[in-house]
Amino acid sequence: MRVLIYHNDAEQWRHILRERLPTAEIFVAKDSGNPQVDYLVAWKPPASVFDEQTALKGIVNLGAGVDALLQNPSLPRELPIVKLRDAGMGELIGDYARYGVLHFQRDFDRYRRQQATSEWREVPVVDKPDWPIGVLGLGAIGTRVAQMLAADGYPVLGWSRSPKQIDGLTCHHGDHGLDTLLRQVKTLITLLPDTSATRHIIDRDNLAKLPDGASLINPGRGTLIDEPALLDALGDGESEGHLRGALLDAFPNEPLAADSPLWRHPRILITPHMAGPTPIGAAADQVADALDAMSKGKAVETIDPEAGY
Repeated sequence: MRVLIYHNDAEQWRHILRERLPTAEIFVAKDSGNPQVDYLVAWKPPASVFDEQTALKGIVNLGAGVDALLQNPSLPRELPIVKLRDAGMGELIGDYARYGVLHFQRDFDRYRRQQATSEWREVPVVDKPDWPIGVLGLGAIGTRVAQMLAADGYPVLGWSRSPKQIDGLTCHHGDHGLDTLLRQVKTLITLLPDTSATRHIIDRDNLAKLPDGASLINPGRGTLIDEPALLDALGDGESEGHLRGALLDAFPNEPLAADSPLWRHPRILITPHMAGPTPIGAAADQVADALDAMSKGKAVETIDPEAGY
């Protein structure tokens, strides 16, 4: 089996995959004179990789999001694509979501603003059972995040395109289910994939369905959020708008432009797409298992290019 790695840390990936697949020949894109390989292990590879590698049998995507790969104009559409499913990212994103929920539930945003004016005033605590949370997207990561929050004592409502039943969660699906969920939650967490059906799903209409004073956390895809609509929902920052605040980790174009108004809005917290870094050990186990299975003709769970995940 011959494998080509395209990644910023390709040498690290080559080292760790050699430990797991000792009989495989593993190359990295920067090597000169690479032969034709069987499998590509990559994160956001350029079109030139597919122009050069014409004998590929499959691809392992080094991340949970496959939108950049599917948008590659040279991607052979018939190739099976395996993506990382959680691989340790779920717990990290769950911790990020916990931080965001606590930031609003325990009023740290308000205390921060009070500090700026030397105001000493305690705000009454809203108990966890009275703080319903909505999680949009119930894949491996979304389910993990939702279950972590439910275990913390919050009522958690989950939403997916098709019906699901998950212990500890109230699950909704479809347009009616989304409408029902949005009208109930104090914090909304978006963990959907980037597809034609999810782009700008958090638009002006859906933001208006959230209760007054609700908050938004987006550790998912930047394209889920209609940014002008979000800014309008947050108001001018001097007083709370319909939406109380937002914690944003992903954006349509990254890094976020220095002149983006999101940077300067006092009710927005911005992090540089760090909510769920991939733990390389757990991810390498998934990659090695997928390559081994594909090379032996065994069934593997692949993405649906039409659905986008």
